[in-house]
Amino acid sequence: MTETTAGAVQRRSMVLAAVSVAALVALSAYAVAVDRGFTVVVVSWAAFLAMSVGIVLGAGQQSRNPFGFVWGYGLAGGAMITSAAIFLVPQAIGYDPKLGGAGIALGLVSGYGSHAIGHRLSHVSLPIDQTTAQITAHAVAAGIVLGALYAADPQLGVVLGLAIASHKGPVGYAAGRRLSLAGRPIWPLALPAAAMGVAALAARFSGIALTATSSAVLFGFATGIFLHLGMDFLPECEVGGEIHELVTTEPDAHAHSLLDRLRLHAVAGTTVGGVVVFGAWLLL
Repeated sequence: MTETTAGAVQRRSMVLAAVSVAALVALSAYAVAVDRGFTVVVVSWAAFLAMSVGIVLGAGQQSRNPFGFVWGYGLAGGAMITSAAIFLVPQAIGYDPKLGGAGIALGLVSGYGSHAIGHRLSHVSLPIDQTTAQITAHAVAAGIVLGALYAADPQLGVVLGLAIASHKGPVGYAAGRRLSLAGRPIWPLALPAAAMGVAALAARFSGIALTATSSAVLFGFATGIFLHLGMDFLPECEVGGEIHELVTTEPDAHAHSLLDRLRLHAVAGTTVGGVVVFGAWLLL
């Protein structure tokens, strides 16, 4: 990529990031003004702040210490899996066991498919930063599903949304660290940081009205999507994986020993994330 092209990409990314944040502010103000979708406003800003903090922390992290990475991903994965299991599975099955189960399967397969196909973006020439584009596509999809859920059932509590939004912190950390180490600016990541909230609020205002049948499919599909996201965040401490690359560039005895320790931390982080959501569910 030439210097001129890189500069144009950065300018477009800056414009889109600014528009995304402005849209989040505008939609949030509208939701508060009409007293509609306030829970989604809270979740949207929690996601934005979580990712923003993660970006800043990741950009400032130059060491190869993987423990924070493992705990961040473990906490987010455990929280998302637990929230999907206790909030969404009963809803889907309650509407219709067979269609709810089919929706869960469809969501899992769709989540895997979009994740696999999404990697093709790294091989396509895009008008904005590729890392930003990939994360934005993921954020918009998750936001639409989340907003549709709250539109279909406004009584859903804030704990579900906050647990799902928790994954934005580790995503921001990894993305901020990746761009910083590559010598690229981190401010384009404001686009995906706000995109989930923009998509969620837009979907929340859709006024969707569902039958029991379509509700079973929607809640099942959302369950499968968020279960996939949660499982995708579970830290995999295996040789050749992303965490192994943080530990060392060469396979050796020390790396294997450290990976064994990291596996224990991964399990602990995932467990704590799930227990926190379950405890909040019991209390609220």
